[in-house]
Amino acid sequence: MSQNIYDNQAFFDGYAQLPRSQFGLDGAPEWASIQAMLPDLADKRVIDLGCGYGWFCRSARAAGAAEVIGVDLSEKMLARARELTDDPGISYRLGDLEQLALPSQAFDLVYSSLTLHYLPDLAPLLTAIHQALQPGGWLVLTTEHPIYTCPVRQGWFTDSEGQRSWAVNNYHNEGQRLSNWLADGVLKYHRTLGTTLNALMAAGFALRHVDEWGPSVEQIAATPALAEEVERPMMVLVSAQR
Repeated sequence: MSQNIYDNQAFFDGYAQLPRSQFGLDGAPEWASIQAMLPDLADKRVIDLGCGYGWFCRSARAAGAAEVIGVDLSEKMLARARELTDDPGISYRLGDLEQLALPSQAFDLVYSSLTLHYLPDLAPLLTAIHQALQPGGWLVLTTEHPIYTCPVRQGWFTDSEGQRSWAVNNYHNEGQRLSNWLADGVLKYHRTLGTTLNALMAAGFALRHVDEWGPSVEQIAATPALAEEVERPMMVLVSAQR
C-alpha cells in the first residue's frame, strides 16, 4: 500500500497553507499550461486520480464534463473535497493508485496531478488507465520533475582539471527518496524523465505533448520565488492519448 502521508496531521495542516490549497487552480502557476493540454470536456466522463481537495473535479464540471469521479488515498483530503463540493455530477472515492482497478473503456479523460512520484512502479497504474479509456481518450498528468526528485546534495569531488566541487545529484540512480517536506519521512520515488515517458509508451499511449514547466516573466515578477523554477524545474506536464 502507498504511503498515506496526507493523513498525517502535520503534513495535512502544512499542505492546507499552500497557495494551491487556499486558492485552488488559480494558486497553481502551471494551471494555464495544463489547460492548454486538455481536450474539450463537454459531455465527457472524467476521473481525477489523486484528486485532493477536488479542485480539478469541480473545474471539469464547470467546463461541461458529464460526470467526474475523484479518487484519493487520503480520508482527510476526501473529507475536504466533499465539504467544498455541492454537485451530484461529482463523486469521491477512497482508492490506492498502487492497486487501482478501473472499469474498461469507462472514461474520456484521466487526469492526475502530482501523484506519480509517490508510486514505486508506474506500469500497473498506466496499464489500468489505458484500458479504462475510450479509444482516442486522453491522459493528462503532472509529476515532480526528476531534476527536483534527485536534489543536489553536498559532496566534494575533483574533476579532470583538478577543480573541486560539491554538486552531486545521482540523477541516474533511480529509486526511493526521503524528504522532510511539511513532515519528516515523506517517501517519493525518483525516476528519470526517459523512464517515465518510456513507461507511458510501453503501456500503449501515444505522447502528444511534454512540458518541462517553467514560469513566465510575468509570473516571476508577480511571485519572485518562482525564479528558482527557471534554474531547476519542479514539475513535468504530459498529455498522451490511447
